[in-house]
Amino acid sequence: MASVLVFLVAFGIRLLSWHDTRLEVGNVQTVVVSDYQRTARLIREEGFSGFFNPSGPLADPNLLGHPPGYPIVLAFLSSVFGNSNIVIQLFQITCDALAAVVVFLIAIELFALGVGVIAGLLVAFSPQFAWNSVLLLPDAMSVLPLLLAVYVLTRALKKPKLITVIVAGVLVGSSCWLRANALLMAPFLALVVILLFPRELRFRYAGALLLGAVIIIAPLTIRNWLVFNHFIPVSLGAGQTMLEGISDYDPARRFGIPHTDMGIMRMEAEQYNRPDYYSTLFAPDGIKRERMRLARGFGVIRDNPIWFGSVMLRRAGSMLRLERARLISFSPPVSHDLSVDESRRVWLATPTQLLAQAVEKSTGAQFSLAPRANAGDSENGETLQIISDSAKYGVQLQTATATVKSNHDFVFRIPVLVHEGRMTVDVVGAQSGRAYGSSVTETAEVKEGEPQPHKIVELPLVSGSAETLSLSFRNASPPSGRSRVDVGQIELFELGPASFLWTRYPRFLVSSIQRLFITAVMLPLALLGVAILVRRRAWKSLVLLLSVPAYYFCFQSILHTEYRYVLAIHYFLFALAAVTLYELFQFLAALRGRFPRAAS
Repeated sequence: MASVLVFLVAFGIRLLSWHDTRLEVGNVQTVVVSDYQRTARLIREEGFSGFFNPSGPLADPNLLGHPPGYPIVLAFLSSVFGNSNIVIQLFQITCDALAAVVVFLIAIELFALGVGVIAGLLVAFSPQFAWNSVLLLPDAMSVLPLLLAVYVLTRALKKPKLITVIVAGVLVGSSCWLRANALLMAPFLALVVILLFPRELRFRYAGALLLGAVIIIAPLTIRNWLVFNHFIPVSLGAGQTMLEGISDYDPARRFGIPHTDMGIMRMEAEQYNRPDYYSTLFAPDGIKRERMRLARGFGVIRDNPIWFGSVMLRRAGSMLRLERARLISFSPPVSHDLSVDESRRVWLATPTQLLAQAVEKSTGAQFSLAPRANAGDSENGETLQIISDSAKYGVQLQTATATVKSNHDFVFRIPVLVHEGRMTVDVVGAQSGRAYGSSVTETAEVKEGEPQPHKIVELPLVSGSAETLSLSFRNASPPSGRSRVDVGQIELFELGPASFLWTRYPRFLVSSIQRLFITAVMLPLALLGVAILVRRRAWKSLVLLLSVPAYYFCFQSILHTEYRYVLAIHYFLFALAAVTLYELFQFLAALRGRFPRAAS
């Protein structure tokens, strides 16, 4: 029953997260998502045989930037249920809810039932996991096989069976089909097997684990050899991420390495006098270029070993920090379609009106009217140009207020052109001070000489009580220290009465708990859990829980790292935090027994 409770709580919270973000997740990693979707479409069209056709569309080297496992899942789901993002997201939500159950199972194998329940609920409530589970990316899905592999090893320690260890290797290999980050996980876990299992079994079982992983990864490696005539274990991209990772910690650019994909393509086009290299990362000559990137990266490491060692330590430390993920909203999201017409407009502010308000505020920013550059959205052909002050998060402009009815759906439409920097647009209730919504807009990564794109920022919201709203534009720590943004005519549209208002009550509870999921709270709990296990000499439990985090600390720290690449670390850290919380509850229960409440 406890496992069912953990699953239902995790699934419900992820469903609320999907409900909040379903209209905006398509704007996250759009290029990567489109690559996955294009590959999935080609897999459906070409079939299994097309996957091995050296002259077919699936032989495009640009598709080697990611393993094919996620596109295969997309192709299968769309062929069965139709081409719908909702089906994909529900599948991912289910997988991540099962991940919470697996953490529960690992914890009860190693500790008490109470530790398992706490660990499962920590994973269930985590806003970081909930947010990543609804993105159209494979990162959350790739964690489930790794958790299952550790669970299988935990079971095998108690009842050693060769087939069980082989299954653990198979699960690790399955994760590599979704994300290549776990490519060396099987050899690493084989060392764990050698360390933990009885002497007479350790090497045989370690070999069995490696065999299981090789069995699953080998078809992909063989396919790459047949199609591309090169040894590519899973996918390309290690050289690119290594260079960008070096550049992340080289602000002075003494190594001359760019920190973006576009920068690397431009550098290679200039360095090798190949303008066609400026088109994509992996075509033409993608495999050759990737090996040159690796050679350059390893050259920097060889010439600067102490510096790079410090980079690895700092990067490993950054992996311990929890992502500042979006919490479940207190209010339900907008349920209406965001398409609008003029008849539903209830408020507008022209650039001229915005300029008058800006001058009255007399902030440190500079304001002027600018022509709309053929793409502004203002009726009078002008935009308001904001040149921000140097305050990292300072408010640059706050609009006059717009009155809204209670419990209705609304949407702000704000045309912007970001010339430089990064700016946040917030919607705030004038009476309540409540934050109704926020959006960060920044410069896009474009080829040299290309103009920045015009954008329409949409801020949907559900009103609470009838009150007035205002918009504020503030700096969002722009890289150059200042931002320069053109703003067109701002409009507010009423969409209709709000729905799902009853969800405010569970939302309030979930969101309140999620506010505790910050590094300053969770990391000390996890470290205390490590200390408790060390004090009790629970070495096997400690090694099993730290094996996956240790792998990422050792290997992912070599490359450029994003939070979604190392999601798996925190599932195990939450299990360690659960040890601390369980001991704390036990201690408090003992105190209560020692000092019972006085009889009335």
